[in-house]
Amino acid sequence: MSSDGSTIQERWNKAKPTKTITFWIVVGAVALTLFLGFSKGGWVTENGAQQRAEAAAQVAVVERLAPICVTQFNADPERALKLEELQAVSSFQRSAYVKEQGWATMPGESSPDNRVATECARQLALISE
Repeated sequence: MSSDGSTIQERWNKAKPTKTITFWIVVGAVALTLFLGFSKGGWVTENGAQQRAEAAAQVAVVERLAPICVTQFNADPERALKLEELQAVSSFQRSAYVKEQGWATMPGESSPDNRVATECARQLALISE
């Protein structure tokens, strides 16, 4: 109870917020909704969604083309020797070695793909003969 004898509920019922207070309550609610939606709710902007889609597409393309690169390596008649050479090369230069051998150049294309070469080199480095 307050000094005038009214309870909190009675004072709450008598309270009449001004337009200014109502405005700032609405602004705060909108800001909180936006913050929670974008930080925790999974909301993204159109640009963010586009960037995520492009990144996912690039990953999918590399996942599909790297096995073709490994198959082209397996078709090389000197693959055992070249595998030893690849494993002797530093890990930073392996993708360049794969590109030089032409394994990362997909059929119908004239130049190798850097991401495919990197993934292919990673997969080939795991092979032990």
